[in-house]
Amino acid sequence: PPSVAMASDPADGHSTLKRCLGVLRDARNDSEQFAALLLVTKAVKAGELDAKTRRQIFDAIGFTFPNRLLTSRQPPAGCPEHTFRALGLTLLACFCTDPELAGHSQILNKIPTFNDILLSPCNPDSTSMIDDVYQCLSAVMATARGPRELVTKGTVSALCQAYLNGSYGSDRALTLLLGLLAVAEARCWQRDASHLLAVLSKLSKDFLKTEDMTKFELCEVLPHFIPLSPPLTQDSQGCECLHRLYKGLANILGSKLSQSQRDPALKLADCLVQACGSEWIPAGSAGSKFLALLVNLACVEVRLTLEEPEPLEVEGKKEVVTACYVLIEMGIQECLREEKPLLEEMQKVQLMRIMEEAFGAVIFYLRQVKQEELQDPFIFASVRILGAWMAEETSSLKQEICELLPFLVHYAKKLFKEGSPAVSLPQPELVSTEGSGLLQDALRFLLPGFCHLTAEDRPRDILISEGAPALLCEYFLRQWEVLTSQPGSPTLLTSTEMSLQTACGIFLNLVVTAPDLIRREKTFSSLMELMLKSLPLLLPQKDRLVLAANIATLGLMMARILASSAVLRETQSAKDFFGAAICFLSQAHTAQAEPGSEGLAAAVSPAYASAWADVRELWFLGMQALAGCVPLFPCLLQAVLQARWLESLSEFLTRVAPASVDFELIAAFQGVLVELARASQPCRDVILSHRGGEWANLYGMAALEQCLSEQ
Repeated sequence: PPSVAMASDPADGHSTLKRCLGVLRDARNDSEQFAALLLVTKAVKAGELDAKTRRQIFDAIGFTFPNRLLTSRQPPAGCPEHTFRALGLTLLACFCTDPELAGHSQILNKIPTFNDILLSPCNPDSTSMIDDVYQCLSAVMATARGPRELVTKGTVSALCQAYLNGSYGSDRALTLLLGLLAVAEARCWQRDASHLLAVLSKLSKDFLKTEDMTKFELCEVLPHFIPLSPPLTQDSQGCECLHRLYKGLANILGSKLSQSQRDPALKLADCLVQACGSEWIPAGSAGSKFLALLVNLACVEVRLTLEEPEPLEVEGKKEVVTACYVLIEMGIQECLREEKPLLEEMQKVQLMRIMEEAFGAVIFYLRQVKQEELQDPFIFASVRILGAWMAEETSSLKQEICELLPFLVHYAKKLFKEGSPAVSLPQPELVSTEGSGLLQDALRFLLPGFCHLTAEDRPRDILISEGAPALLCEYFLRQWEVLTSQPGSPTLLTSTEMSLQTACGIFLNLVVTAPDLIRREKTFSSLMELMLKSLPLLLPQKDRLVLAANIATLGLMMARILASSAVLRETQSAKDFFGAAICFLSQAHTAQAEPGSEGLAAAVSPAYASAWADVRELWFLGMQALAGCVPLFPCLLQAVLQARWLESLSEFLTRVAPASVDFELIAAFQGVLVELARASQPCRDVILSHRGGEWANLYGMAALEQCLSEQ
């Protein structure tokens, strides 16, 4: 074979390399190619080549020759067994420096080979092969198709085993795992949960036992290995990992820390809360003290940061405060928890006071926000956590919240109108999976607080003056579109359904306290029209009974106010709505066998039983509203007769034991029956023909008795 020595001068080196490439092209046998290839790979390893020259190497030899080298099992005389394979990998690593080649199918189909090499026993002669494999895998991961191909072809498992073996390059295996989990977490856990759990187990053991700065470095690594799904609490090995993390964090947070040490610990705790709620914190005295300390530290961090003149200038501070928001939200939930509480009553009182101070700082910060800052994801996180506080704590900071309401309405309106995409800062329930984007829905988190506030005069007046009712009507219409257009997304639908129900609560408050607003605002006519059309669609969906109850009751109460509007004037949609409303109200109760007795007792219908706690109050309000609608809508009387409600109600009251029907239920029935008997002779006749006078007397319905006795 020809002997070609590499020159020491770079220019001469490139000239020599060109001669080698020529030899490669013109070689008559493998020996000549091998000699020239040694020189090429020497230049590659020396890092002397620019991108253009590396591309020339590829153009000269392509993938065919490296492929042959990888599969060859017969090394040259006197050379180690893996010589050809090592040369092939060096060439592929060289090619992978070109992003276009790194994503080539000829590289992607080598992924199983790369995995095998990572898992092969490593000796001093093969370390360069490991380096080349990691270079190839890193380059593949940086391509568009790379992460999916790596996960599908088993690289996650290979990297986990390489890291756990602690062999040469295991630190690079961990780095690659972190990269893959960052871009394809759900897919990684779906395919390789057991291997990832083994890595988490090792990391959590290291985290618990180490007592140097490594502990804080692990705080940065561990969040990547805590999946949102499947929950670690479902697996015994996962539970063991969580307990080690709890103990490790308790050791850290119970010590005196610098800012740089405390921040990663708080972010790790935030990650655990997002994945497991408070389930990773054990019950008992130690667990309750830890939880109280965690929330306390989060509140202090929020106050110290947000009360500063320039609170968020320090890099990474927003991420830390956002993590603290997650911990504070857990604190709110735990303070409200009645069943198996982690906190003692005194701890709850102390934490509520500390959290109130933190929310004072959040309000102070939001009042300083400038118009050009509204797109900042941190503003969204701050509004979201304030919404969580307003939803549960209705008495504290009332003055400050009232003063902030104009900003909150303006901010929510801006995001709603612009439909701005989801952000990268982690938000519980808003964490996007593998890049899919939900909209930044600030109103969703403010609705519960607004529901409380619209029941009070001053905040309600502020909300009305800022245009909140019209905004909420538009929001309701859009959320209804989401509910009806995306049947395949249960998580999104659940939150959408909750938003619709809470918005109904706000509208009910406005109907009762500000009826003139309902008449005056045109958007309420559009909302009324949607009520008419939506109830007949919802009612057959048994799993949406609570939403149907909200819409039926709100629709009936709005109909009384908007009786003269065009949408309610004997339209088909109005007739369909009243028919559906009667169906909802009439089917709530049934006669059923009474235990230990031969008689029948009044009971909530089985279809309503599971939701009755949420539906009960709405049902009684709906009955009142229906009674108010009877004199206003002739089509309602016709709907009652067509549904044969009077006949079935008469049968129900005749069959059940009177003692089983409570006074509130009797009053609800009487209110509707009296209005029907007064407004309609046919209805009156049906009641009388079904012994209405008798059971009116039996149940003490004096007003109905009197009405029926009048000519």
